[in-house]
Amino acid sequence: MNRLRRVEGQIRGIQRLVEEQAECRDIVTQLTAARAALDRVGFKLMAAAMANQEPDTDIAELEKLFLKLS
Repeated sequence: MNRLRRVEGQIRGIQRLVEEQAECRDIVTQLTAARAALDRVGFKLMAAAMANQEPDTDIAELEKLFLKLS
């Protein structure tokens, strides 16, 4: 949840940059950082799912989800 809150803050920062008509490169830099942060959240979720395999966990489905993230 902390990571998602950080991403939320980054998105608000991007909105502010757009409203203030900041330099394109600054906005793109922040977009890249926010996307990377979201990717990290996804990978952490996948790692947790793999580590806590429940009996009905479908490895093929987890693999497909992982590939969607990458």
